[in-house]
Amino acid sequence: MKQKPYVVIMAGGIGSRFWPYSRNNHPKQFLDILGTGRTLLQMTFDRFVQISDPDRFFVVTNDSYFDLVKEQLPEMPEDHILTEPMRRNTAACIAFASYKIKKLDPEARVVVTPADHLILKDEKFQLRVNDALDAADENERLVTIGIKPNRPETGYGYIQFMTDTNGVAKKVKTFTEKPNLNLAKTFVESGDFVWNSGMFVWKNSSILKAFEKYMPELAEVFEEGEGFFYTDQEQEFIKRAYSLVKNISIDYGVMEKSENVFVVLGDFGWSDLGSWMSLHELQPHDDKNNVVEGNALLYDTSNSFVKVNSDKLVVVQGLDNYLITEADNVLLICKLDAEKKFREFVSDAKSRGEEFV
Repeated sequence: MKQKPYVVIMAGGIGSRFWPYSRNNHPKQFLDILGTGRTLLQMTFDRFVQISDPDRFFVVTNDSYFDLVKEQLPEMPEDHILTEPMRRNTAACIAFASYKIKKLDPEARVVVTPADHLILKDEKFQLRVNDALDAADENERLVTIGIKPNRPETGYGYIQFMTDTNGVAKKVKTFTEKPNLNLAKTFVESGDFVWNSGMFVWKNSSILKAFEKYMPELAEVFEEGEGFFYTDQEQEFIKRAYSLVKNISIDYGVMEKSENVFVVLGDFGWSDLGSWMSLHELQPHDDKNNVVEGNALLYDTSNSFVKVNSDKLVVVQGLDNYLITEADNVLLICKLDAEKKFREFVSDAKSRGEEFV
């Protein structure tokens, strides 16, 4: 019987597109955004503990979030909370976990997942993960999970696969970053493109060989950590390592370069919960396509998201496609689809004081 996989949860982001609810000191993965009683990180853990054991989980996060992870996932070994001294994107994050796992278990199989995604059909999801694990056992394949698109979404990356590939895992042809609407429509109509979910499955030895081939400088840095991992010198080494490696995604650094990438197609009610807009799509609506959370009265208002505290009454009139939300010391009123403006919002708010971000 094969050993259960290791699960690496990437939980270091700041969730700026959910500002002001998501803050630097308490970003969205640590929030109960969906009102389920469990945070997004905890929901991710709950999903994967069905196919693995708590002592096989690793969470990679920022230094400042160590206590949040420890508090929210007490089932996990404390030394499996890997803290990054600075943000260096997903290649470094995955390398950190991969070289730690190598020292622990050279034969490991690994699933890598973001901490903040929503999956509605857990059983179907688990079947696809098991399919991906089986596919990754062959020929040092690097496997990703793609989502069958149901609309021409411009907020996701796309993966094109070869339709003539036999088996459940399809050979990947191309990766495309977030396309414009016309290109997204073409992708969906073609039938051979899926959304890039950012989830990966592989044998640990396979990704280490890929790092050595496609990102040799990064591999060289982390290989030096073998003598420091699981010692009291680990954090000092990691600070030095992160100062040396580049800020590059795993997609750009490895997946787009490798000719041994396969995709397993999934249809299990997935959302990356990347923005207020994506949350609006998931929540119950009124007859004017509004989502209302809190104490609010709406008049002549449609296609909007109002999330306010219940200790005051908010009256809204005459708006279409608006977001109105408050959190602590910030009230935000903007277009609901203004996702690209949030970086500017947060930057300008920071100039007024760290307490606003």
